[in-house]
Amino acid sequence: MSAIDLSNAAKGDLVAERTLHFTRDTLVRYAGASGDFNPIHYRDDIAAEVGLPGVLAHGMLTMGAAIQPVVDALGDPGRVVDYQVRFTRPVVVAPNEAAEVTVTATVGEPAGDDGIGRIDLAVIYDGKAVLGKAQVRARFTA
Repeated sequence: MSAIDLSNAAKGDLVAERTLHFTRDTLVRYAGASGDFNPIHYRDDIAAEVGLPGVLAHGMLTMGAAIQPVVDALGDPGRVVDYQVRFTRPVVVAPNEAAEVTVTATVGEPAGDDGIGRIDLAVIYDGKAVLGKAQVRARFTA
């Protein structure tokens, strides 16, 4: 994929879209990579015991996966200047079914004189936002 040039992009222009699929296998692999072996991320009984609706995807997994379509569109992770989110609700991952999370990235603020603009992410699971105020500041020129 070639890098997208957003230097002439307008507010609302589409940057990237993707559907992410989180399975229990995804969670176990992420736990191994991150060292976060909290059992709420892989054991139904523990999740229920602490009052959760089910096994939850790691917040940082969701956050990291959500920016990947933007990084892919930009063509270079070095173009990302800042990335911030607010966690608004969990992603529940069923035992035998993937949780589908959709990411839609649009221009939130066109590039200024410094060439840096803002990309807003809509990160949706089960019809509701799981990341609020998810914003990427990036260099808009390739």
